Amino acid sequence: MATTNLSSYDKSTIPSAKQFRFGIVVSEWNPEITENLAKGAIETFLAHEATEENIIQWDVPGSFELIYGCKKMVQKHPELDAIIAIGNVIQGETKHFDFVCDGVTQGIKDLNVQQDIPIVFCVLTDNTKQQSLDRSGGKHGNKGTECAVAAIKMAVLKNL
Repeated sequence: MATTNLSSYDKSTIPSAKQFRFGIVVSEWNPEITENLAKGAIETFLAHEATEENIIQWDVPGSFELIYGCKKMVQKHPELDAIIAIGNVIQGETKHFDFVCDGVTQGIKDLNVQQDIPIVFCVLTDNTKQQSLDRSGGKHGNKGTECAVAAIKMAVLKNL
């Protein structure tokens, strides 16, 4: 388990995002967490010179639906340089957690193999709501920030 803020990074090492277009697909499930992740991603894109008009956000009902949402975004917006899939699954009393986590992980992986737009995995899979809050703007930083940095780096790679 992380014990420090993992969202601290050297901003001078991140390329400008000025010329890139980004998509964000956000699960509506656990909105207090997923909205904070999206906010962190958008703020990071803007801090690295992306423009608001070059950021598209779509919402989907839950984390499992991220796969279809990302697939449709790729089809509708082939000009995008990277997409972030944002979701949150918290361990409960049933195996539902395992099925959703496995399905979303494999689905996003499959899209990365099949499509030509990198899709960054930003799905928190925590044991408790507090762990998710800690990683969506709390004491462990914001994984949305970290995933936006990854999306910028992948956009550079895509455009080599």
